Amino acid sequence: MPTLPCPDARVHPMVKDPGGYFTLEEVEQALARHQPALLFLTHGESSSGVLQPLDGYGELCHRKSAGAQRTAVLGSVLPELDFQPQPAERGQQHPAGVNPTHPCSLLPPRYGCLLLVDAVASLGGAPIYMDQQDIDALYSGSQKVLSSPPGTSIISFSERARDKINARKTKPVSFYLDITLLGNFWGCDDQPRLYHHTTPVVSLYSLRESLALLAEQGLENSWRQHREATGYLHQRLQELGLQLFVKDPALRLPTVTTVAVPAGYQWKDILQYLMDHFGIEITGGLGPSVGMVLRIGLLGHNATRENVDRLAGALREALQNCPRSKL
Repeated sequence: MPTLPCPDARVHPMVKDPGGYFTLEEVEQALARHQPALLFLTHGESSSGVLQPLDGYGELCHRKSAGAQRTAVLGSVLPELDFQPQPAERGQQHPAGVNPTHPCSLLPPRYGCLLLVDAVASLGGAPIYMDQQDIDALYSGSQKVLSSPPGTSIISFSERARDKINARKTKPVSFYLDITLLGNFWGCDDQPRLYHHTTPVVSLYSLRESLALLAEQGLENSWRQHREATGYLHQRLQELGLQLFVKDPALRLPTVTTVAVPAGYQWKDILQYLMDHFGIEITGGLGPSVGMVLRIGLLGHNATRENVDRLAGALREALQNCPRSKL
Protein backbone atom coordinates (compact mmCIF):
# COMPACT_ATOMS: atom_id res chain seq x y z
CA MET A 1 0.00 0.00 0.00
CA PRO A 2 1.24 3.56 -0.66
CA THR A 3 2.56 5.48 2.34
CA LEU A 4 0.88 8.78 3.12
CA PRO A 5 3.12 11.72 4.08
CA CYS A 6 3.35 12.31 7.82
CA PRO A 7 4.04 15.84 9.13
CA ASP A 8 7.33 16.21 10.98
CA ALA A 9 8.25 12.56 10.40
CA ARG A 10 10.71 10.84 8.09
CA VAL A 11 9.00 7.77 6.68
CA HIS A 12 10.98 4.95 5.08
CA PRO A 13 8.46 2.69 3.31
CA MET A 14 9.20 -1.00 2.80
CA VAL A 15 7.65 -2.03 -0.50
CA LYS A 16 6.59 -5.49 -1.65
CA ASP A 17 4.75 -6.58 -4.75
CA PRO A 18 1.11 -7.48 -4.02
CA GLY A 19 0.96 -10.89 -2.38
CA GLY A 20 4.33 -10.60 -0.63
CA TYR A 21 5.20 -10.28 3.05
CA PHE A 22 8.17 -9.10 5.07
CA THR A 23 10.54 -11.63 6.62
CA LEU A 24 12.39 -11.06 9.88
CA GLU A 25 15.64 -10.76 7.94
CA GLU A 26 14.22 -8.06 5.66
CA VAL A 27 12.83 -6.12 8.58
CA GLU A 28 16.11 -6.33 10.48
CA GLN A 29 18.00 -5.00 7.46
CA ALA A 30 15.60 -2.05 7.31
CA LEU A 31 15.93 -1.40 11.05
CA ALA A 32 19.71 -1.48 10.84
CA ARG A 33 19.71 0.88 7.88
CA HIS A 34 17.21 3.49 9.04
CA GLN A 35 17.26 3.18 12.88
CA PRO A 36 13.58 4.19 13.14
CA ALA A 37 11.67 5.19 16.24
CA LEU A 38 8.70 3.11 15.09
CA LEU A 39 8.14 0.00 12.96
CA PHE A 40 4.67 -0.22 11.41
CA LEU A 41 3.33 -3.54 10.12
CA THR A 42 -0.11 -4.49 8.83
CA HIS A 43 -1.23 -7.85 10.17
CA GLY A 44 -4.11 -8.37 7.74
CA GLU A 45 -3.12 -6.76 4.44
CA SER A 46 -6.55 -6.61 2.84
CA SER A 47 -5.50 -5.18 -0.54
CA SER A 48 -3.74 -8.43 -1.40
CA GLY A 49 -5.12 -10.89 1.17
CA VAL A 50 -1.82 -11.50 2.97
CA LEU A 51 -1.56 -12.41 6.65
CA GLN A 52 1.74 -10.85 7.78
CA PRO A 53 3.51 -13.03 10.38
CA LEU A 54 4.17 -11.25 13.68
CA ASP A 55 6.11 -13.74 15.81
CA GLY A 56 9.59 -12.41 16.57
CA TYR A 57 9.13 -8.90 15.19
CA GLY A 58 8.52 -7.29 18.59
CA GLU A 59 11.51 -9.09 20.02
CA LEU A 60 13.56 -7.85 17.08
CA CYS A 61 12.56 -4.25 17.85
CA HIS A 62 13.27 -4.49 21.57
CA ARG A 63 15.91 -7.15 22.17
CA LYS A 64 19.33 -6.42 23.65
CA SER A 65 22.49 -5.96 21.62
CA ALA A 66 24.86 -8.86 21.07
CA GLY A 67 28.37 -9.80 20.11
CA ALA A 68 31.47 -7.68 19.80
CA GLN A 69 29.55 -4.41 20.01
CA ARG A 70 28.39 -5.41 23.49
CA THR A 71 31.90 -6.29 24.59
CA ALA A 72 33.31 -2.98 23.40
CA VAL A 73 30.67 -0.98 25.23
CA LEU A 74 30.94 -3.05 28.40
CA GLY A 75 34.66 -2.45 28.55
CA SER A 76 34.10 1.26 29.02
CA VAL A 77 30.79 1.19 30.93
CA LEU A 78 31.20 -1.42 33.66
CA PRO A 79 34.12 0.16 35.55
CA GLU A 80 32.16 3.40 35.83
CA LEU A 81 29.07 1.59 37.11
CA ASP A 82 30.88 -0.47 39.76
CA PHE A 83 28.67 -3.32 38.62
CA GLN A 84 27.83 -5.91 41.31
CA PRO A 85 25.61 -8.76 40.11
CA GLN A 86 22.72 -9.63 42.45
CA PRO A 87 21.28 -13.12 41.88
CA ALA A 88 17.55 -13.67 42.08
CA GLU A 89 16.17 -15.64 44.99
CA ARG A 90 15.33 -19.28 44.38
CA GLY A 91 12.12 -19.68 42.39
CA GLN A 92 11.99 -16.06 41.27
CA GLN A 93 12.21 -14.85 37.69
CA HIS A 94 13.16 -11.41 36.52
CA PRO A 95 10.57 -9.57 34.42
CA ALA A 96 10.50 -9.96 30.64
CA GLY A 97 13.21 -12.61 30.73
CA VAL A 98 15.88 -10.06 31.74
CA ASN A 99 18.73 -11.36 33.83
CA PRO A 100 20.19 -8.42 35.82
CA THR A 101 23.23 -10.52 36.73
CA HIS A 102 24.21 -10.37 33.05
CA PRO A 103 26.04 -7.10 32.32
CA CYS A 104 24.50 -6.94 28.84
CA SER A 105 21.15 -6.22 30.47
CA LEU A 106 22.42 -2.72 31.19
CA LEU A 107 22.57 -1.85 27.51
CA PRO A 108 19.76 -0.25 25.51
CA PRO A 109 17.82 -2.30 22.96
CA ARG A 110 19.57 -2.94 19.67
CA TYR A 111 17.12 -0.90 17.62
CA GLY A 112 15.09 0.71 20.38
CA CYS A 113 11.97 1.17 18.27
CA LEU A 114 8.31 0.61 19.02
CA LEU A 115 6.15 -1.87 17.10
CA LEU A 116 2.82 -0.60 15.77
CA VAL A 117 0.41 -3.13 14.22
CA ASP A 118 -2.65 -2.50 12.06
CA ALA A 119 -5.17 -5.25 12.85
CA VAL A 120 -8.20 -3.68 11.17
CA ALA A 121 -8.89 -6.65 8.89
CA SER A 122 -7.70 -9.38 11.24
CA LEU A 123 -8.69 -8.73 14.87
CA GLY A 124 -11.15 -11.43 15.94
CA GLY A 125 -10.66 -13.45 12.77
CA ALA A 126 -6.99 -14.42 13.03
CA PRO A 127 -4.80 -15.13 16.07
CA ILE A 128 -2.90 -12.15 17.42
CA TYR A 129 -1.28 -11.90 20.87
CA MET A 130 -0.34 -8.35 21.76
CA ASP A 131 1.59 -9.16 24.95
CA GLN A 132 3.24 -12.38 23.79
CA GLN A 133 4.25 -10.85 20.45
CA ASP A 134 5.61 -7.76 22.21
CA ILE A 135 3.43 -5.30 20.28
CA ASP A 136 3.52 -1.70 21.54
CA ALA A 137 0.46 -0.26 19.83
CA LEU A 138 -2.36 -2.16 18.15
CA TYR A 139 -5.52 -0.80 16.61
CA SER A 140 -8.52 -2.14 14.76
CA GLY A 141 -11.87 -1.01 13.39
CA SER A 142 -15.43 -1.69 14.40
CA GLN A 143 -16.80 -2.62 10.97
CA LYS A 144 -14.76 -5.69 10.05
CA VAL A 145 -14.85 -8.93 12.05
CA LEU A 146 -16.68 -7.18 14.91
CA SER A 147 -19.55 -6.46 12.49
CA SER A 148 -20.35 -3.19 14.24
CA PRO A 149 -21.28 0.06 12.44
CA PRO A 150 -18.23 1.87 11.05
CA GLY A 151 -16.88 5.00 12.68
CA THR A 152 -15.23 3.79 15.88
CA SER A 153 -11.84 2.23 16.50
CA ILE A 154 -10.21 0.33 19.32
CA ILE A 155 -6.59 0.85 20.29
CA SER A 156 -4.25 -0.50 22.93
CA PHE A 157 -0.79 0.57 24.11
CA SER A 158 1.98 -1.27 25.92
CA GLU A 159 3.64 0.29 28.96
CA ARG A 160 6.63 1.02 26.74
CA ALA A 161 4.45 2.99 24.33
CA ARG A 162 2.66 4.75 27.18
CA ASP A 163 5.97 5.90 28.64
CA LYS A 164 7.04 7.14 25.21
CA ILE A 165 3.83 9.14 24.86
CA ASN A 166 4.13 10.66 28.33
CA ALA A 167 7.76 11.63 27.70
CA ARG A 168 6.95 13.56 24.53
CA LYS A 169 8.52 17.04 24.49
CA THR A 170 6.52 18.59 21.64
CA LYS A 171 2.81 18.97 21.06
CA PRO A 172 1.18 16.60 18.51
CA VAL A 173 0.35 18.22 15.19
CA SER A 174 -3.31 17.22 15.56
CA PHE A 175 -5.58 18.06 18.47
CA TYR A 176 -7.84 15.19 17.45
CA LEU A 177 -5.05 12.60 17.66
CA ASP A 178 -3.43 13.85 20.87
CA ILE A 179 -3.37 10.61 22.85
CA THR A 180 -2.71 12.39 26.16
CA LEU A 181 -5.89 14.44 25.72
CA LEU A 182 -7.84 11.38 24.59
CA GLY A 183 -6.48 9.36 27.50
CA ASN A 184 -7.62 12.02 29.91
CA PHE A 185 -11.05 12.10 28.26
CA TRP A 186 -11.26 8.31 28.57
CA GLY A 187 -10.35 8.49 32.27
CA CYS A 188 -6.93 6.86 31.95
CA ASP A 189 -4.78 9.29 33.98
CA ASP A 190 -6.69 9.79 37.25
CA GLN A 191 -6.89 13.52 36.51
CA PRO A 192 -10.01 15.71 36.22
CA ARG A 193 -11.53 14.96 32.83
CA LEU A 194 -11.47 17.67 30.17
CA TYR A 195 -13.91 17.88 27.28
CA HIS A 196 -12.35 16.71 24.00
CA HIS A 197 -15.19 15.70 21.69
CA THR A 198 -18.82 14.69 21.66
CA THR A 199 -18.97 11.00 22.44
CA PRO A 200 -20.58 8.84 19.69
CA VAL A 201 -22.82 7.13 22.23
CA VAL A 202 -24.80 4.90 19.86
CA SER A 203 -21.63 3.76 18.09
CA LEU A 204 -19.96 2.90 21.39
CA TYR A 205 -22.96 0.90 22.57
CA SER A 206 -22.88 -0.96 19.25
CA LEU A 207 -19.16 -1.64 19.62
CA ARG A 208 -19.67 -2.85 23.18
CA GLU A 209 -22.37 -5.29 22.06
CA SER A 210 -20.15 -6.58 19.25
CA LEU A 211 -17.31 -7.18 21.71
CA ALA A 212 -19.73 -8.89 24.10
CA LEU A 213 -20.86 -11.25 21.33
CA LEU A 214 -17.25 -12.04 20.48
CA ALA A 215 -16.45 -12.70 24.14
CA GLU A 216 -19.48 -14.97 24.39
CA GLN A 217 -18.39 -16.93 21.32
CA GLY A 218 -14.76 -17.05 22.45
CA LEU A 219 -11.76 -15.86 20.47
CA GLU A 220 -10.56 -19.36 19.62
CA ASN A 221 -14.00 -20.29 18.32
CA SER A 222 -14.11 -17.13 16.21
CA TRP A 223 -10.68 -17.88 14.77
CA ARG A 224 -11.82 -21.42 13.91
CA GLN A 225 -15.06 -20.15 12.33
CA HIS A 226 -13.14 -17.84 9.99
CA ARG A 227 -10.47 -20.43 9.20
CA GLU A 228 -13.04 -23.11 8.32
CA ALA A 229 -15.35 -20.82 6.33
CA THR A 230 -12.46 -19.40 4.34
CA GLY A 231 -10.99 -22.85 3.73
CA TYR A 232 -14.35 -23.90 2.31
CA LEU A 233 -14.41 -20.74 0.17
CA HIS A 234 -10.99 -21.61 -1.25
CA GLN A 235 -12.28 -25.07 -2.18
CA ARG A 236 -15.37 -23.73 -3.95
CA LEU A 237 -13.39 -21.07 -5.83
CA GLN A 238 -10.90 -23.62 -7.11
CA GLU A 239 -13.76 -25.86 -8.24
CA LEU A 240 -14.80 -22.95 -10.48
CA GLY A 241 -11.32 -22.87 -12.00
CA LEU A 242 -10.37 -19.64 -10.21
CA GLN A 243 -6.84 -19.11 -8.88
CA LEU A 244 -6.11 -17.92 -5.37
CA PHE A 245 -3.81 -14.91 -5.49
CA VAL A 246 -1.73 -15.75 -2.38
CA LYS A 247 0.12 -18.96 -3.18
CA ASP A 248 1.27 -19.97 0.31
CA PRO A 249 -1.73 -21.20 2.36
CA ALA A 250 -0.02 -20.14 5.60
CA LEU A 251 0.06 -16.52 4.40
CA ARG A 252 -3.61 -16.28 3.36
CA LEU A 253 -5.68 -13.87 5.40
CA PRO A 254 -8.67 -15.82 6.82
CA THR A 255 -10.99 -12.81 6.60
CA VAL A 256 -10.31 -11.44 3.10
CA THR A 257 -9.63 -13.78 0.18
CA THR A 258 -8.05 -12.53 -3.03
CA VAL A 259 -8.69 -14.24 -6.36
CA ALA A 260 -6.72 -13.52 -9.52
CA VAL A 261 -9.00 -11.85 -12.06
CA PRO A 262 -9.82 -14.67 -14.52
CA ALA A 263 -8.25 -14.27 -17.95
CA GLY A 264 -10.39 -12.51 -20.50
CA TYR A 265 -12.81 -10.92 -18.04
CA GLN A 266 -13.18 -7.33 -16.91
CA TRP A 267 -13.25 -7.42 -13.13
CA LYS A 268 -15.86 -4.65 -12.99
CA ASP A 269 -18.24 -6.73 -15.10
CA ILE A 270 -18.12 -9.57 -12.59
CA LEU A 271 -18.72 -7.25 -9.63
CA GLN A 272 -21.63 -5.55 -11.35
CA TYR A 273 -23.26 -8.84 -12.32
CA LEU A 274 -23.12 -10.12 -8.74
CA MET A 275 -24.68 -6.93 -7.44
CA ASP A 276 -27.37 -6.62 -10.10
CA HIS A 277 -28.51 -10.26 -10.09
CA PHE A 278 -27.81 -11.46 -6.54
CA GLY A 279 -27.37 -8.41 -4.34
CA ILE A 280 -23.89 -9.70 -3.42
CA GLU A 281 -21.08 -7.20 -3.08
CA ILE A 282 -17.45 -8.17 -3.49
CA THR A 283 -14.80 -5.73 -4.62
CA GLY A 284 -11.75 -5.38 -6.81
CA GLY A 285 -8.17 -4.63 -5.87
CA LEU A 286 -6.98 -1.70 -3.79
CA GLY A 287 -3.93 0.42 -4.51
CA PRO A 288 -1.27 -1.69 -6.24
CA SER A 289 -3.61 -4.69 -6.60
CA VAL A 290 -6.23 -2.83 -8.69
CA GLY A 291 -7.01 -4.84 -11.82
CA MET A 292 -5.20 -7.90 -10.46
CA VAL A 293 -7.63 -9.40 -7.96
CA LEU A 294 -11.18 -9.81 -6.78
CA ARG A 295 -11.51 -9.43 -3.01
CA ILE A 296 -14.02 -11.47 -1.03
CA GLY A 297 -14.66 -10.73 2.63
CA LEU A 298 -15.89 -13.33 5.11
CA LEU A 299 -15.96 -11.33 8.31
CA GLY A 300 -17.84 -11.87 11.54
CA HIS A 301 -21.40 -13.18 11.14
CA ASN A 302 -20.91 -13.39 7.34
CA ALA A 303 -18.29 -16.11 7.71
CA THR A 304 -20.56 -19.12 7.06
CA ARG A 305 -20.67 -22.03 4.63
CA GLU A 306 -24.14 -20.92 3.54
CA ASN A 307 -22.79 -17.59 2.35
CA VAL A 308 -19.92 -19.33 0.59
CA ASP A 309 -22.35 -21.58 -1.30
CA ARG A 310 -24.48 -18.58 -2.26
CA LEU A 311 -21.46 -16.69 -3.57
CA ALA A 312 -20.05 -19.69 -5.43
CA GLY A 313 -23.33 -20.17 -7.28
CA ALA A 314 -23.49 -16.49 -8.15
CA LEU A 315 -19.90 -16.50 -9.40
CA ARG A 316 -20.56 -19.53 -11.57
CA GLU A 317 -23.42 -17.72 -13.26
CA ALA A 318 -21.40 -14.51 -13.62
CA LEU A 319 -18.58 -16.36 -15.37
CA GLN A 320 -21.10 -17.92 -17.73
CA ASN A 321 -22.78 -14.64 -18.66
CA CYS A 322 -20.19 -11.86 -18.42
CA PRO A 323 -18.43 -10.92 -21.68
CA ARG A 324 -15.09 -12.68 -22.14
CA SER A 325 -12.33 -11.69 -24.52
CA LYS A 326 -10.64 -14.51 -26.43
CA LEU A 327 -7.42 -12.53 -26.90
